[in-house]
This record gives sequence, C-alpha cells and structure tokens, in this order.
Amino acid sequence: MPIVVQSRRRRLENIQKDYPEATIIDVTSKGDNPWVKFSPFYPHGNIPVPFYPRWTSQSVEGIWQGLKVFETQAVDRNKMKIRDMKGIKRTVRRFGKCKGHSVGYTKLLSYIDARKFIYLPSYLWVLENPLADLVAELRKMSETQTLVLLDYETNGDVENYKKPLSHAYLIKHYVEGNYPSFDFNPEET
Repeated sequence: MPIVVQSRRRRLENIQKDYPEATIIDVTSKGDNPWVKFSPFYPHGNIPVPFYPRWTSQSVEGIWQGLKVFETQAVDRNKMKIRDMKGIKRTVRRFGKCKGHSVGYTKLLSYIDARKFIYLPSYLWVLENPLADLVAELRKMSETQTLVLLDYETNGDVENYKKPLSHAYLIKHYVEGNYPSFDFNPEET
C-alpha cells in the first residue's frame, strides 16, 4: 500500500477525507510516542557526525545546525549536545549569511551538497540504528494499509534548494527501499 506525505499544517479532517482508510502518523517533534522519535530533533544520542570521526551528536538536527558556518559564527558543537529538542536552530537573522556546512576544518559544502553528504547519511544512520524496530513496524503496516506521514515540510526532492527537505519523505523512501544516496567526491564540491 502507498505511503503518502502530507503537511502537518493541513486540517486533519481534510487528510482523513482524502485518505479515509489510512493510518495517519505524525513524525514531527510534536508527534506522539513512539513516532516523535522520527523527528530530526529527537535526541537519540551517539549519532556519528559526518567528516568528524570523533564527534557525535544527540540529534540529526544538532548536526545540521551545528556544522553551519555563518558570516559571524563558525561551527557550534553545543547544538550537538541539546537533548530537549529546543534551541537547536541557527538563523541568518541572528548570524548573517550562511557560508556553508563545515566538512573538516577548512572546507565548506554548499546547501545541496550538505543535504547529500551530511543530512542524508546522518538521518540514514538513525533509521538503521535506533529506529530500526520502528522502521520495521512501518514497513509491516504499509503492507496492508495506506500510511500518511505528517511533516511540516513536504519537499521530497533533495536537489530542490528552494524548500527545506522533508524527513517524512526520507522515511517513505527508506521503507520503500529507495533512500537517496550520492557518492562523495571532494573534488566536485
């Protein structure tokens, strides 16, 4: 059966009308247990930080935000230590233009390359490790029913830089066996 991604901002009644037989699962930081664990903000702990072999993070979002380099602020490892899912975001309003995401101490990745080589591998690690049992449960459920995954973002295209990437789409792709992956070539970044 299909797995569908819908905006958490939509009225629940409208989603239920469009998918009357579906099981609706909120995978955001506002979702119920155990599904909240799919949120990139969820503090699973010990998540390896790409390009920094000795570093770990509490959450995927901690990695994403912590590795940003701004005009007025460099990498912030404290974002990787946050366990209460609050205060993780770092914005251009506060720190100026984002120059990229750090990979090592001298190189920055573009926004899309950072998605490919930082965000995707970090979220994949979470799906394959602390979330493996819940992923198996979603896979089993999807064999017999339509699943609607709620997310604040609904962009499933890694290359679309105009909209934030939906982690619900990454869940969908992983459960369906087509999680996006890219070969890292430092010469091309």
